[in-house]
Amino acid sequence: MLPVNPGGHAAYQNFVATNLRKYYPNPDAFSPATWDIIERFWNLDLSYTDDLLRSKYSVFGPKPRTPSCMQRSYLLSIHFKIHSLTDWAAQLKINPLYAILSGFEFGDTPGVGTFYDFLSRLWDSEDSNLSSHLRPAKEKRIKKPAQKGAKAESVEKVSVDQLLGQLEAASFVLDDQPYSSLFKIYHREFLSQSITKGLIDPSDLSLAGDGTPVVTSARERKHPACDCSEKGISDCSCDRFFSQPDCDIGWDSSRECFYFGYDLYMLVAANSESDLPVFPLLNPASKHDSLGFLETWFRMKAFLPDLHVSKWLLDSAHDAMPYYIYCRKNHIQPFIDLNIKRGIKVKYKIDFTIGEDGVPVCKAGRKMRHDGSEPSKGRLKFRCPLASRKYGCSCTHPCSDSKYGRTVHLAMKDNPRLINFPPRDTKEWKKEFNARTSAERSNKREKIDFQLESGRHRSTKMWYCRLYHIMMLQHLDAWDLPFESPLRKLILEVA
Repeated sequence: MLPVNPGGHAAYQNFVATNLRKYYPNPDAFSPATWDIIERFWNLDLSYTDDLLRSKYSVFGPKPRTPSCMQRSYLLSIHFKIHSLTDWAAQLKINPLYAILSGFEFGDTPGVGTFYDFLSRLWDSEDSNLSSHLRPAKEKRIKKPAQKGAKAESVEKVSVDQLLGQLEAASFVLDDQPYSSLFKIYHREFLSQSITKGLIDPSDLSLAGDGTPVVTSARERKHPACDCSEKGISDCSCDRFFSQPDCDIGWDSSRECFYFGYDLYMLVAANSESDLPVFPLLNPASKHDSLGFLETWFRMKAFLPDLHVSKWLLDSAHDAMPYYIYCRKNHIQPFIDLNIKRGIKVKYKIDFTIGEDGVPVCKAGRKMRHDGSEPSKGRLKFRCPLASRKYGCSCTHPCSDSKYGRTVHLAMKDNPRLINFPPRDTKEWKKEFNARTSAERSNKREKIDFQLESGRHRSTKMWYCRLYHIMMLQHLDAWDLPFESPLRKLILEVA
């Protein structure tokens, strides 16, 4: 039997108001923090979930649970930090508030299997993982970096330039992705709502990106898929069966240790008020951020074509020339921190070098002084810091006989990596780049506040379900509530 919710969101609101009067006639029984959660979920309209998932139910059999109630209940379990679905199903049976907010009659709540069936309907693939469980026994492993706090080198066989070319030529179709339904629900009911409320500006979006480790288990679990041991062969090269095939071993530069799991790459609206997430992608732990960003960016660009991204705010792991060339070609302003290992003191016009902040340094070792810019020509003008029109140049070995002093024009076409608009040493650039930490704050919300890593799952399906619902809660928490609670007023009027 197909799920039917004839009353829609209004029916849910009436149900909550009626049952709160029945079980909690005194509104003061709840703390202000609990009332905040009650109000947010009472106002949360999940009708689109019912419409989208209706076709995924059978016309035969008993009446199913309403999809919007199942989703609301799963969101509540994450909000109340109950990480096990078994524990949550038990809490629904003993706590009237949890059942009422979910939309279930107290005493008639779903079991554990119903929750797993619902989450499976959110996953548009018969396989719970993205790759096969069988993989070669010996793979190239990531190495510990020599310098403390540094990120590990990439183990990928493809370079940034090669991957960028491949992804530019590729086409991504949302319906082909296993997380398609999850994304559609998140986009329609949360991301679009945040845009409507003015929290995100789709016409001028500053996008910050950062990868963060997601530990899924203490160790890598695998076992031989052959019978070589029975034949007396102890060290065979046959494929192994991995219980988490989409995960591998990576290096956590903040904790200075190896870990097993994913590298979560998150794109965040840096100019939003609450560091709101835009689009995520779970990569293997060994994926380098410079490649993870490209994988995430081109998918986001295909799935959210209405967003106009004007700026990239990225850390030094993304400091590669193909990034700057791509930005210039697509009219995006790059705010990317320089990676000293990739070279910064580049010779320019024979007797000058360009420093790490993009400012030319004369042969005497002095930084030149800004003296204007020509954005239309893509040029920056710098002048000798010791020159004076009245007294000339006070340097012992002047570069020019002119009283105006030596002038250097930096053209972006010569080196778009080092020559930026605005220049890296200006307050304008630093102010924009400081917003990059919004990606780190967003990752902190997911991993610490909503305890992403506490979900003890083995499949990518379950990790994506948990991740997307945490992102939904991030948007929900950013929405302003009415000054006067209509739900509290309803309960008090009847009381």
